[in-house]
Amino acid sequence: MRGLRRSSLARIASTTRAAWARQCSSSIFGGARAAPYCTMAGRSGEEADAAMAGVATGGVEDAYGEDRATEDQPVTPWAVCIASGHSLLRDPRHNKGLSFTEKERDAHYLRGLLPPAILPQELQEKRLLQNVRQLEVPLQRYMFLMDLQERNERLFYKLMIDNVEELLPVVYTPTVGEACQKYGSIFRRSQGLYISLKDKGRVLEVLRNWPEKSIQVIVVTDGERILGLGDLGCQGMGIPVGKLALYTALGGVRPSACLPITIDVGTNNEELLNDEFYIGLRQRRATGQEYTELLDEFMVAVKQNYGQKVLVQFEDFANHNAFALLDKYKATHLVFNDDIQGTAAVVLAGLMAGLKFAGGTLADHTFLFFGAGEAGTGIAELVALELSMQSKTSQEEAHKNIWLVDSKGLIVSSRKDSIQPFKKLYAHEHEPVKDLLSAIKDIKPTALIGSAGVGQSFTKEVIEAMSSINKRPIILALSNPTSKSECTAEQAYSWSQGRAIFGSGSPFDPVKYNEKLFVPAQANNAYIFPGFGLGVVISGAIRVKDDMVLAAAEALAEQVTAEHFDKGLIYPPFSSIRKISTNIAARVAAKAYDLGLASHLPRPKDLVKYAESCMYSPIYRSYR
Repeated sequence: MRGLRRSSLARIASTTRAAWARQCSSSIFGGARAAPYCTMAGRSGEEADAAMAGVATGGVEDAYGEDRATEDQPVTPWAVCIASGHSLLRDPRHNKGLSFTEKERDAHYLRGLLPPAILPQELQEKRLLQNVRQLEVPLQRYMFLMDLQERNERLFYKLMIDNVEELLPVVYTPTVGEACQKYGSIFRRSQGLYISLKDKGRVLEVLRNWPEKSIQVIVVTDGERILGLGDLGCQGMGIPVGKLALYTALGGVRPSACLPITIDVGTNNEELLNDEFYIGLRQRRATGQEYTELLDEFMVAVKQNYGQKVLVQFEDFANHNAFALLDKYKATHLVFNDDIQGTAAVVLAGLMAGLKFAGGTLADHTFLFFGAGEAGTGIAELVALELSMQSKTSQEEAHKNIWLVDSKGLIVSSRKDSIQPFKKLYAHEHEPVKDLLSAIKDIKPTALIGSAGVGQSFTKEVIEAMSSINKRPIILALSNPTSKSECTAEQAYSWSQGRAIFGSGSPFDPVKYNEKLFVPAQANNAYIFPGFGLGVVISGAIRVKDDMVLAAAEALAEQVTAEHFDKGLIYPPFSSIRKISTNIAARVAAKAYDLGLASHLPRPKDLVKYAESCMYSPIYRSYR
């Protein structure tokens, strides 16, 4: 390049910059050794051209052109392919910090940019874990880990994988709820893609702005129902970011194949609308045709840009939209709603594991749901499907074992004209009942499942009533975050005299009752969706069917042992989550092949080993 005239090089570079940038952003480096790429944001075109040509711009002059430019004078950001020096240290995907070897430091112009010490990745991890543990405020821990993810991607995931039980509550529930509430105040760097009403008619163009082109999993929210916290608008982005971090850490899906998206249609949260640091549209939430048209454009654009094998996971949409979107797109797109299907699968797995040791089948039990939203009815429907398959009866017959209580009381046939369509399946013949305790006394359920988001709704009287009816009452307090949990683990065990089979949506510490230590089971969707997503990806599935969700639940339940159950666990320990996800992925993939929905052919002989081989590894790679 030094032999070219500077003017000729400038012409070549100016016509190929955009092509180089696109090539760099979509590069996939294979093999055991790879050359990292970088971005050179901020250089003017002329100065970047000169840098490429090896032309000195002189002494201590402003080689990047930034100091010479005024604030209103535009500069040209563009990319080159091979990262080196300072740019490599600022590239989270390829940065290794003090783990760069002597040879790598010389080859990539890092000499002097790092202290002379060379630390193995394990020692870096040890230091970071100590730093995390010194932070007492959960939100500070969350911000520390998000900064690490933006600085050194592989080290972040290694830390997560090796310490998943300790760090899961930090990067996801319950801490992510507070992070979303304060997202505007703690916002530092965009971690996903924002599509707003301003982008209507240009959604495909917005998707194409994302640098990665080989996307396999999208998690999308409109922020209307974030956990049990309500409408957080654009600040709900913390949910897709957190979910996809778990897709990689727990399920082994490549980070570069994951895309978090928030669709901003406004918010009805007055506090946010009046918050000077709010990052979203300052308008009331759009509904009706305006909302529908934007979602339609988004779904069409996703398939056009990424193909039909990209998994779109709907997350934290309000009930009225969640069911409608899933029903609308399940026949034409690869879609999954974690609040409906993921929650249902993890709860069904807990019920199946509990019954495996407590005795009986699903058909022998009566289930009472406190909460008839997307989570409650989603669980109910999957339980009915599994029950009908086990007992070889119709789903309509299976519905008779399931009762729902909503904000107006027990759902009964006399209320059919005033309830939403998805609740009508569970409107049985019965006298109206206004409160949960009365419903328990009338229905005499063997399992009580809470998903209403009403904290402390499982009172002492409620737990005692369940315990008087059942030798081993099943109590599942699923609402998130912890403040919305229907009861605590300590309350469930003490009020049931240690007889409850308990599970919760948020984590609780072990409980000692009558000299016996109970380890509360967390019915966390993270047991299901990472493995489920991996199974969909490795099989190349083109649609999601209920049988695939059932397969995931059955695979999870099968990994609970008698030893686990003796400790009060109805789920296997999270310390083995990658093994759990591998088995779930294999079962989901197998079901996709059985149903003729898989496109990756031929079918691997050993799907478990194949799933393991496809999982992302956070171990540092060597660079040429």
